[in-house]
Amino acid sequence: MNLYLFAVLGAFVFSGAICAFLIPKILLVSYKRKLFDFVNERKQHKGIVPRLGGVAFVPSIIISGALVYGFGTLLMGQVTVRGFSTPKVALTLCALFILYLEGIADDLVELGYKAKFGCQFLSASLVVCSGIFINNFYGLFGIEAIPLYIGIPFSIGLLMFIINALNLIDGIDGLASGLSIVSLFVLGFLFFYIERYAYAILAFSALGTLIPFFCYNVFGDVERHHKIFMGDCGSQVIGLVLGLLAIRLSMDFGVKDIVHLPNSLLVAFSVLLVPCFDALRVMCNRMMKGKNPFFADATHIHHKCLAIGMSHRTAMLFILMVHSFFIMLNLALMSFADVHLILLLDIALWVALHRWLNFLRRSKTKQEEAKKHDVQLSIDTYSDDSDNE
Repeated sequence: MNLYLFAVLGAFVFSGAICAFLIPKILLVSYKRKLFDFVNERKQHKGIVPRLGGVAFVPSIIISGALVYGFGTLLMGQVTVRGFSTPKVALTLCALFILYLEGIADDLVELGYKAKFGCQFLSASLVVCSGIFINNFYGLFGIEAIPLYIGIPFSIGLLMFIINALNLIDGIDGLASGLSIVSLFVLGFLFFYIERYAYAILAFSALGTLIPFFCYNVFGDVERHHKIFMGDCGSQVIGLVLGLLAIRLSMDFGVKDIVHLPNSLLVAFSVLLVPCFDALRVMCNRMMKGKNPFFADATHIHHKCLAIGMSHRTAMLFILMVHSFFIMLNLALMSFADVHLILLLDIALWVALHRWLNFLRRSKTKQEEAKKHDVQLSIDTYSDDSDNE
């Protein structure tokens, strides 16, 4: 176990160092070539900021993983790693590179939705073809084992949904990366706990990559050219990694000599609850209003937080606290509570949270309207007094 612990820590350190080296170079090129995310009516930021931070993600993840495996083999000889197999690695790398290249192209020239969904479908299909797909519901909705002809298309659609969910919630500084950091840490820890070390290494490689990016994204100074966004390239790649890890953690391994998690399906997707619940709610609301579910608006949870007067950083921290709360709640309940009870509790708390945010937003709107009315009344009164004089 000590060997694998060093491998996981090494992947984390290597990926963080590589990303920290690459981001300043990406910033330099972005400013020289004027590759910016310009402000418009939908953007929440101020000033011109590059959005190519995600370009550093895939190289950092792959190089760090390769270094750990390469040096581990040289120093310790050929080592068998649970979860490591050539087909899974090859097809997953193909999926990552397809989404990576599509994301870069989209950040540079803005691809159409057909090209984006086509690449997402191809990447998700490659991951599923590698043998990573939902194969058991563990009694959720009364369903146990799932046949391949249902599990495979369901998993492809689920992966595409997760990719887009993380992309959609990437609306304020540090939110998507912060949510991903928390999720990747929990997933990495759980994979290490059940002794699937290859996936723990992947999780901590992605985690290490996001740490320096988070610092540049949240604390970077626009005037000093230190701020950067992850762009669609980054959010889609991290969404694919998170979806891949969550599905793999939820799978019925069919092996008796490893540790199994109770309610593993719900535990696995607890780490994605906030972005997935938010995307599902927003899409359903748009369709109920007869709009395109992917039509951009200001109804995400971070928009509501900003509307009630939170600053960008406060909103980000608040949502990260909500995200962490849901994860800890589900992990605490997983060993003794019924899976349906946990799911109903999650939904009830999520609905209650949004009702509270809606109440605060309505109250704030009424207060602003009352202030405007008082100001207008004062102006009218002053005008009347002036006319009488």
